Amino acid sequence: MNKRETVQALMDAVQKGDLEHAKSMLADDFQFSGPIPEPINKDAWLEMSASLKTAFPDLDYHFKVIGAEGDVVRSTSQLSGTHNGAFDLTNMNMGVIPATNKTFSTKSEKTKITVKDDKITLWAVEPNDGAGLMEILKQLDIKLPTV
Repeated sequence: MNKRETVQALMDAVQKGDLEHAKSMLADDFQFSGPIPEPINKDAWLEMSASLKTAFPDLDYHFKVIGAEGDVVRSTSQLSGTHNGAFDLTNMNMGVIPATNKTFSTKSEKTKITVKDDKITLWAVEPNDGAGLMEILKQLDIKLPTV
């Protein structure tokens, strides 16, 4: 597989909720950064992806690969879904958020995904107002804990 195909295969696995397959495509030192307070590792990202799929069974990432240069594949995503399940954010110190049965639709985000030796090492989401976890929580009318 070329780098674009590797990224597309990962995106397809995540969209389907096949996180075991997704895990097999991630490097041991994989990092995800962007729409969350601090970068996270492979295990935390897989946990977050599983939590999203549980909370939003109809979650659609609207993934699109838009280009590649060297080890970096550029893509976009635009998340939408309905909050029909418990949203477990305990690893972010926000507890478990019960289903609100509300829908959300974020703005599109640009990503840069690095592929080395057929494994994905970095998934970096460019910050964008109207996208990311905080936007999802805002659209669901979930009040964030104050520090």
